[in-house]
Parts: sequence; structure tokens; C-alpha cells
Amino acid sequence: MSTKPTTTELAWTELDQRAVDTARVLAADAVQKVGNGHPGTAMSLAPAAYTLFQKVMRHDPADPEWTGRDRFVLSAGHSSLTLYTQLYLAGFGLELADLEAFRTWGSKTPGHPEYGHTTGVETTTGPLGQGVANAVGMAMAARYERGLFDPEAAPGTSPFDHFIYAIAGDGCLQEGISSEASSLAGHQKLGNLVLLWDDNHISIEGDTETAVSEDTCARYEAYGWHVQRVAPKANGDLDPAALYAALQAAKAETGRPSFIAMRSIIAWPAPHAQNTGAAHGSALGDEEVAATKKILGFDPEKSFDVSDEVLAHTRALLDRGREARAVWEKGFAAWRTANPEHAARFDRVRAGELPEGWTKELPAFETGASIATRAASGKALEALGTVIPELWGGSADLAGSNNTTIDKTSSFLPEGNQLPGADPYGRTVHFGIREHAMAAEMNGIALHGNTRIYGGTFLVFSDYMRNAVRLSALMHLPVTYVWTHDSVGVGEDGPTHQPVEHLAALRAIPGLNLIRPADANETVIAWREVLQRYTKVFGKGAPHGFALTRQGVPVYEANDGVAKGGYVLFDAEGGAPEVVLIGTGSEVQLAVEAREQLQAAGVPTRVVSMPCVEWFEEQDQAYRDSVLPPAVKARVAVEAGIGLTWYRFVGDAGRIVSLEHYGASADGKVLFREFGFTAEAVAQAARESLEAAAR
Repeated sequence: MSTKPTTTELAWTELDQRAVDTARVLAADAVQKVGNGHPGTAMSLAPAAYTLFQKVMRHDPADPEWTGRDRFVLSAGHSSLTLYTQLYLAGFGLELADLEAFRTWGSKTPGHPEYGHTTGVETTTGPLGQGVANAVGMAMAARYERGLFDPEAAPGTSPFDHFIYAIAGDGCLQEGISSEASSLAGHQKLGNLVLLWDDNHISIEGDTETAVSEDTCARYEAYGWHVQRVAPKANGDLDPAALYAALQAAKAETGRPSFIAMRSIIAWPAPHAQNTGAAHGSALGDEEVAATKKILGFDPEKSFDVSDEVLAHTRALLDRGREARAVWEKGFAAWRTANPEHAARFDRVRAGELPEGWTKELPAFETGASIATRAASGKALEALGTVIPELWGGSADLAGSNNTTIDKTSSFLPEGNQLPGADPYGRTVHFGIREHAMAAEMNGIALHGNTRIYGGTFLVFSDYMRNAVRLSALMHLPVTYVWTHDSVGVGEDGPTHQPVEHLAALRAIPGLNLIRPADANETVIAWREVLQRYTKVFGKGAPHGFALTRQGVPVYEANDGVAKGGYVLFDAEGGAPEVVLIGTGSEVQLAVEAREQLQAAGVPTRVVSMPCVEWFEEQDQAYRDSVLPPAVKARVAVEAGIGLTWYRFVGDAGRIVSLEHYGASADGKVLFREFGFTAEAVAQAARESLEAAAR
């Protein structure tokens, strides 16, 4: 088979075409074997994915965590075989047996790509549009990373310069999250981002004319993107040469993100399945797979047929990747020599370590004051920002309310922005009123690595973010959500802005640690613990969410028990505790006041503050029993939200002071009184629990 290039612009040989067609039949075979999956898009996208992996991207299959690598995001995660076939052909660690085990128990090739599960997968995708926002976040992180370590380098000369490539489908671009993220990317002028749109006109219900008629390219032009359209070959197949030229033009456009519309035919060249909705999410059938193999020159009697010649050709990427990395490492070594302070910072950040003495900067608050926990969080961030340069973040246009401005003089904005403090490497991110995209962009920032990200909005708007928050937990990503205005204590804005079910709903997400501090000192200690828990090692990290008050709450003595999730804030006097009062957030003060009433009546009462249920449940049984003695059956939990979390803690004799309905528009103090959040109500619940425990 000839290895002579067939074009002058792109080194493309018959062997390259055979590799592309091999990827196509592997996709068809994998879905056919398991009986379900999405073969069509993987077949039609094979030329695009191959061109990226083999001809365009700077990466090394032998070192998939290489700092200087380009990143690839398959936003159209249902077409996971688009990615798996390239990882196999390139030598990232997948073998033919892994493709044969597609979508089966214990395989390295699950139905949708999963970060941490399969080497070479940069993010978990599947919920459409998430990958677009992940890619935007990665591009933002790449720019901030450059500012951390090599801000003075000329464009294109830094070892930290690299590109983010993503492939999205029609469904991705219909989801609102992609619009939010693409709008921000255009505003930020992310010239290191290239998004390829698989414009195949097909979704599950058939032709996309059923739901979409907009001019998508014009939409991206309006966002401020550099837009190109790549026409297919005369036979309907994607044109690698035209695509390669478009990718080179995209890389040359460094002042804007690039959007490349690729007109494709789903399931090409399957004779009957191509251009049908059925090819999107169903096996083609034995006869159609065989017919497709005949068209492509493969033996229809063979499955998972890969020639040694093809595999040797594609795995030559291992050599090219090693050479590219060697060139990069030479430049990286020169950078280290020329920038010893930045190099030391890089080594520390890469290792996940914090600057020496950083905790000394944390604020402490005097007891007796009344401070909103959102305000305390803001003070902590301002202090941490002076010593932890890799910490950055912002808000969905609520910075003044969330107290998330880490540096008032520095905004993450592109060159040319005229606003005061605008800096392409700025600390404070203005995500805009785009909560869903913000969360997914934060995931992309965390996945990219070498920075620490947080983002804020009102707790009630966490609903907008939920799918991305769930993916944070699924991927064990160390992102930090700052959710403020955490209860009916919000007050006059009324039930649309008053969280009721949100605390329990967020605690229901496996792997998310939700922190609701009782006071300013708990808030600071919680921030300390979150930063100390940071790790990007898959399976060991976790996202955290703060739920913070709008209103002032009393400040108590600082207690490191916060880091264990729950601790004894005030113990019983006059004997062992007869009743335990458990509180979180602004309701801890009610438990403290109720304790005073019960103690005055001769009832030894313990108050437990439980800012983080998840941290508490990590502790060993001995510690948990020391806080919540099993012998004490009389227990009360108080929280201004639905009581779902607390049944397992209070037991059969326990009582829960909770809110099982929506709020109202009035002063927060009035609402607490009218809805039964008073010390008297907590004390009465304790008396009822004592009676029940005595039966």
C-alpha cells in the first residue's frame, strides 16, 4: 500500500484512508456485537477524529498527563467510539479486546467516555453540551496557567501554550449550556479553543428540521467566533484535506475562538442506514455491517479486522509524540532556567501543595459579633488570594452578594477590554448570568489542572447547575461552589429565591460535600479544610459546596472539629447529655438558645454543630459515637429546609424542626418566627423527644 501523500497540503496516504475506514468498521462491529450503542456518528466522524489525533494535535500517547499537550473533548459523548477507536489506533492503552468489550461490565470502553476510567479521556461526557462548556473552561484555565508561570512570553513561544479541541453534535448545540459557554468564550476571545460541529442534520427523532432552523454559523459569528464551513467530498464523506486546512486556519486565528462546521452524513457509507435517525442510536444489523465492509474493501466475514500495516502506521504516533514532547521539554528546561521563581511555583502547584505558612493569613473572628457567613467567606477569599496565586474564581453576576471577589483590582478579561482592572491573567472571573455553563466550565478548569477554581451564585440557582455539579462528583473534581442566600432567611425576595429542598437535594448527590457553616469561624476553618483536601488524583478528590447565609449569625469560639464535619459545640452541664440538639448554619444559634432553656429546666443538653454531613460520615464509628452517643435516644435536628437529611441521625424517638413547604415574601426574622424556627420550638421538640425516648 502506498505511503506517498495524495495532497500537497496534508500528508495523507492510502494507508491513512485505510486507518480511517478501519475505525469505521470497528465502530460498526463494536455496536453490533453488544447489540446497542451509537455507530452512525462514529463512522461519519472517523476522518475528523483521525485528522486531529494523527495530524494536528500535539500529544504523546505514552504520557497522557503531559502538561504541554493539546486537549481533546468529545462533547458528543454518545459517540464514544469516535474517541475509543483513535485511542486504540494511537496507542494510548486500549487494545482490540477493549473495543470488543464495548459497553460491557468491567470494560475500559463504557457507553460514554469516563474521565479516570480510560486513559486518554480528558472529561466525562454524555449529557449533551457539557463538553462544550468543559472545553471553554479548559481554554480559560490554559490562559490563566500561562499567567501564573510565563506571563511575559511572546504569543506561541511559551511551554504553556497549547490548544483545546472539541467535537460537538447537533444535540450539544441545541442544549442551552453550549450557548452560555460559547457566548462567554467569544467574549473572552479564547483563541486557543477550536470547536468542530458535526453538522449531520440527524437526531433521535430524525431530521433536525423537526426542531431547528436557525443559522448556527451566524450564531457563532454573533458570539464573536472565527467561523469556517468545511464542505464534504462529492461522495458525501468528510474531506480530511479541507478539514486540515480549516484547522490550520483556526490555529492561526489567536484572537478569537474558532468554530468549524463540518457537513457530514451519519453512518456514511452504510448503504441503507446512512442519513437516518436509526443510525444514531441503534446497531446497523448484520447485513448492513457486511454491506458497509464490502463498500470499504473489508472482508464482510471478519469482525474487528485490523491489519498489522494499519496499526503500525497509526502507532507511529508514539514516536512522533515522544519527539514532540522532547522538543517541548527542551523549551521547558530553558524556561525553568530563565524563570526559577516561576519554576518553583510550578513545581509546588503541580504537586498540589500550598505555600508555606498560608494558614497564617486566614482571618479569625471575635465571639459575640454577628457576621453573615457569606461575608466571612469573602474575607477568607481575600486573605487567601494574597498567598495562593493559583486560586481564582468569581460569580454568575452576583459577586457583590456572594462575596466572591478575590481581587477587586484584577478581572479575568481579554486584551482590549476597556474595563478597569481588565487583565487576560486576572484573578476574578465574571461568568455572567450563566450558572449552568459556569459549573461545567469550572469542571473544565479543574480537569485542565494547575489552578484551583471556585464559583458562586445563590443556592436556589444551584438547580440550574445540577447536571454539571453531578458530573463534578462523578469525576471527583476539586471544584468549590459558593452558594449563598441559603434559606428563607433571604427574606423579602420571596419563595422564588428561598431554598427549601436544595440542601437535601445536593446532599443526595454521591461524592459532593456540602458545607453549611454555623458562623464566621466555622466558615474560615471549612475553607482551610477544603483547600487541604484538594487533589486531582482520580478517586481521591471531591467537589465541595458552601451554603452560606445572607443574614448575620452569632460568632462562636473557633473549633477544629469543623474539619470532621460535626462536633460538640456546647456540651451538657450537670451530668451526661439527656438530649442532643443537632444544627447547621443559621439554625445552630437556635439550638444554642434552646440548650440554655433546657439546662435551666434541669435537662443536661448537648449542642452538635454539623456543618458537613459527608465529612462527619467519613469519621470512624468511635468518633461519631463520641459526638452522637448511641445511648442518647432523645435528639432534635434543626435546619431551615426539608428534613430529609436528618431522619438517620435522630432515630425513632427524635424530632426534626424543618421546613416542608415554600417560603414567603417578608423579613427573614419574621419568616423564621412564623415558620416555627425559634429556640422555643426547638426546646419543645426536645421535650417531645425525651418523652418518646422514655416510652
